[in-house]
Amino acid sequence: MYATQALTHLVPLAAEELDKNKVTPGVLGFLVFAALAVGVWALMKSMNRHMGRVNFEEAPDPDAVAAEPAGGSGKAASPAK
Repeated sequence: MYATQALTHLVPLAAEELDKNKVTPGVLGFLVFAALAVGVWALMKSMNRHMGRVNFEEAPDPDAVAAEPAGGSGKAASPAK
């Protein structure tokens, strides 16, 4: 007997036991969801760690540096708009 023939004989038996009002994803669905949740948690933790290491200092605006007087009164000149 072939495997497909054996399965066709077992399918009607499984269909009788299946309650169409109570279908759940089961253990496999829970394990897949849990694995995805753990993966997202690990990625977020890694991203937070990497973002904490970033040392970003914005470069001064070249127009503001050029407009600042050479004497250096200590005040930044505001560009005219």
